[in-house]
Amino acid sequence: MKAVGYVRVSTQAQVKEGVSLDAQELKIREWAKFKDASSVAIFRDEGISGKRADNRPGLQAALDAVGKGDALVAYSISRLSRSIRDLLNLSERLAKQGANLVSLSENIDTTSAAGEMVFGVLAVLAQFERKLLGERLRTAFEYKRGKGEKTGGDVPFGYHAKDGRLYHDEKEQAAVALILKLRKGGKSLRDICRSLELAGHRRKGGSQKWCAIAVSRVIRGSGRNTFTKA
Repeated sequence: MKAVGYVRVSTQAQVKEGVSLDAQELKIREWAKFKDASSVAIFRDEGISGKRADNRPGLQAALDAVGKGDALVAYSISRLSRSIRDLLNLSERLAKQGANLVSLSENIDTTSAAGEMVFGVLAVLAQFERKLLGERLRTAFEYKRGKGEKTGGDVPFGYHAKDGRLYHDEKEQAAVALILKLRKGGKSLRDICRSLELAGHRRKGGSQKWCAIAVSRVIRGSGRNTFTKA
């Protein structure tokens, strides 16, 4: 097993004193010696905040250096990250690489049988957080949609956008009404396309040519778009 140590201080004052960095490295090397690690590599981030993982070159280099069966070792979880989300992402990456995570202050050591449970717990927490985020986003989108606000992406057919809100486009709404009427009457998507072209209805962007996919999108969207009439 190779021990890949990571040390970090967040202020330039700590960098100049060097005590914190040296103390962290000493603890990591003592652990590696106790575990009979084949080699020890130390990576540093000096004077960089722990709020984000992606802006720390030392941490990214340490993660790249960790291979299957190796261990990423830090003096404490706070040295790795002060963000729960970053910590969960980091643990998932290590698990995929077949590597271990060791935090000396918190006695987290996945190289031991008991410590393997930590990865399982972190994975469950990561999945839970993703589900919560998805629910929050869906709730926010539904709230905005209910108020007639644009929620990103293209403006749906039948509407135009103004000042972040969506309003009925009368010409396109006429096409929507025709599509729904014909579909309710049992017409195929191809038949509806021909009827739209014969009636002179244009697609968003001005094209006179209709296709089954475009008609299908209008039908699907008509059931969930309830915006301001204008």
